[in-house]
Amino acid sequence: MARRKKLPPPPPYAPDSHTVNDEIVATTTRYDDVYYLHELGRVKTVKKAKGQSEHLIHGEGEVQLRISWVSDHIVKLKFSLGEPTVLHSYGLAEGVAASTKVDVSEDKRSWHWQSKAIKLSLAKKDGRITIRDAVNNKRIFSQSDPFQVRTTLLKGLDQLRMPFDAQDQESFYGLGDKTGDTDLRGRTYQNWCTDSFAYGNHSDELYRAIPFFYGLRKEGAYGIFLDNTHRTHFDFDSQKDGQINVWADGGDFDAYFIYGPQLDQVASRYIQLTGTPELPPLWALGYHQCRWSYYPESRVRELAQDFREKNFPCDAIYLDIDYMDGYRCFTWNEAYFPDPKRLVSDLRKSKFETVVMIDPGLRVDEDYEVYKSGIKQDVFCRRKDGRHMVGPVWPPACVWPDYTKPNARAWWGQLYKKLYKQQGISGFWNDMNEPAVFKVNSMTFPGDVRHDFEGHGADHNAMHNVYGMQMTRATYEGLKQLKPKKRPFLLCRATYSGGQRYAALWTGDNIASWEHLVLANRQCLRLSISGFSFVGTDIGGFVDDPTGELMVRWLQLGVFHPLMRVHSMGNNTDGAAEAEADAVKQAEMMHRQNQEPWVYGEPYTSQTRAAIELRYRLLPYLYTAFRNHLLTGIPVLRNLFFADQKDPLCRKFDDQFLVGDHMLVCPVLKQGQKSMQVYLPKGKVWYDYWTGKKYAGGHKYRLKLSPNSIPIFMCGGSVLPQVDTPCQATVDTLAAKQLSLRLYLGEAGSGQLYWDKGEGYGYEQEEYLVADYSFTYEKSRLTIQQTQKGKYQASFKTILLTIQGAEDQFEPATVDGKSIEAQEDGTYVLPFGFKEFRC
Repeated sequence: MARRKKLPPPPPYAPDSHTVNDEIVATTTRYDDVYYLHELGRVKTVKKAKGQSEHLIHGEGEVQLRISWVSDHIVKLKFSLGEPTVLHSYGLAEGVAASTKVDVSEDKRSWHWQSKAIKLSLAKKDGRITIRDAVNNKRIFSQSDPFQVRTTLLKGLDQLRMPFDAQDQESFYGLGDKTGDTDLRGRTYQNWCTDSFAYGNHSDELYRAIPFFYGLRKEGAYGIFLDNTHRTHFDFDSQKDGQINVWADGGDFDAYFIYGPQLDQVASRYIQLTGTPELPPLWALGYHQCRWSYYPESRVRELAQDFREKNFPCDAIYLDIDYMDGYRCFTWNEAYFPDPKRLVSDLRKSKFETVVMIDPGLRVDEDYEVYKSGIKQDVFCRRKDGRHMVGPVWPPACVWPDYTKPNARAWWGQLYKKLYKQQGISGFWNDMNEPAVFKVNSMTFPGDVRHDFEGHGADHNAMHNVYGMQMTRATYEGLKQLKPKKRPFLLCRATYSGGQRYAALWTGDNIASWEHLVLANRQCLRLSISGFSFVGTDIGGFVDDPTGELMVRWLQLGVFHPLMRVHSMGNNTDGAAEAEADAVKQAEMMHRQNQEPWVYGEPYTSQTRAAIELRYRLLPYLYTAFRNHLLTGIPVLRNLFFADQKDPLCRKFDDQFLVGDHMLVCPVLKQGQKSMQVYLPKGKVWYDYWTGKKYAGGHKYRLKLSPNSIPIFMCGGSVLPQVDTPCQATVDTLAAKQLSLRLYLGEAGSGQLYWDKGEGYGYEQEEYLVADYSFTYEKSRLTIQQTQKGKYQASFKTILLTIQGAEDQFEPATVDGKSIEAQEDGTYVLPFGFKEFRC
């Protein structure tokens, strides 16, 4: 394979030509800047740093390398110019450290480190790294050129770059919610959190910076997490020469190599590094209704009444920025909302939770208590000359807290006290936290704004990509302190790897188009396999109007996104926006229809209701899948190729996806589509969720589509828990008296239900129910066993058992040794606490 030459720097840079053989050469030639290249060079020393698991490598060049083993499957490569820094990592979960014993050896050409899973070799000649599977010695990663650092005369440290080889058939996935094809190969990407209103399929800089990706080759799967908060870049073979380049614009190059070899294992180990979220309150998994903006109070009450009278389930209503007094966060516009506490209380009586927006940009106003308090506490970001960073967002002049400063986070968290503790708001929505700045093309702070960075000090170039994440951290920690017995619900826009520990995500200001429906599916899958399982989109599109058909298909997809929220720009405005927000507000003021699920008329009203009702039926399965994600790190949503990473057809049908352990979903993504081809992974039988029809795995099928639903399949050998009782909100689900169990026959199988109070932390003291189901099916005899553990007393009294895949009705049947008869439709009603069913 031809090697790519070292990339030349961009013009108008020129190489340093001022020294020749260590002698100064006089020259009158001048350039806009001059660059210098640095490498590790020939390895001189390998020294043990901390026990057997960490070594520091010096070479003849100025670059240094520290190799640290986090586990048998995870090794950290830290490249630095000069001595490596030891700074705080925002991306890592607490407690991550080098901890694994490895064998170290050397030969004439290389140094070698070997754990139980992988073998890392470092070439003595130039420091190139190769990583192999320790069991079968197959190569899974190799640098194509030595690691390189570029500095310039005027900028100093400018770029840290790691090149490596790609196999001919290797694919790359992840990086959060990047646009374009599922496979990242063939494009370049960069991470820089950006306010990306109405982004498109070729947009690059979106709201989040998640520098983690998978490599999938025939030898197995691996992941690379570049824990670097500067602007980062990823070139996945854009020149078609088999070369991958990953680089950062500053800092140290902290790359974690994560070996599977299975994709699920890579995902799980990445979560070990960056952390899991908390179990969300059950209401957060219900249906949410949002727009810019629902006001005044009478409009909000009307909305709530419409949901209940029209029999549409809903758990949360959101209030956008217009609920505030002149865009002053933590305040209410008293003309619109004269008694917010009473409104929130009345909504809760009608089974609605209330979520409000809070932005980081705070109005400069000497009469605004939050601003005055922040000045007194010295928590706002400053420019390098010491003055506050002041700029426009919704108000004409704002200041921003420095969330990398511990006392600023503590101050911020307590600002929620009135809204959260006194007025009863249930959740919060942290928006505009890239941080967004209006009127300038950069759309954010200048790079020289200073940040505390946990006492280390840093400029905005280094802290930009974690600003939104640290805002949500401050909010999350504040909510935990204010109501320690309540599970926080927090939704955010901008974040960094590890931000899943604090908040759910949505994909930002999308467009009501079929192209964006495709993007919604791919973005949520990318985010889920990149650590953010609690994810969703603005269903129906934020910008422009969806047709009834588009809205239905988007809701049918959104059923399976852990965050199911409709959000739109709306037309409910009185023109009260201030002049500095004119460009965006004028778009909102265009007279457009609302986006409530009943506004499209029949047949769409019945179809949207059916989609939302399906979400509530599936809540036991979805809640269980989310809880298992917290235990195992395996994403709630995964592309089809996670089912069989060696099957090229699973990669081809990459818009199909897995939900939890047993469900496969085939979204309808094209306008007017009457049929679609699906692929069912081999090695299993699959059952149509709607009809119970059985399909053999390993085949493609052409399915006729219904406007009322999308294809859903359950794998043979699985058990699906759901609640078929009509629900208006999750409180109704929690009160249901009957659990529905669908058993999909295979030779053997299993399933699980996790259930708890839906709120609070009683589950930490075993106030939960875990019901495990296992079954065997041999010689037309079926045996189902149930074991239950935990102290939570669920409301369920009976189980409605449906058996899918049986050719004949099972008779006779017994439950715990007592005879039982099937109902006319072939189902069985069992006591909820049964131990064994035979038929």
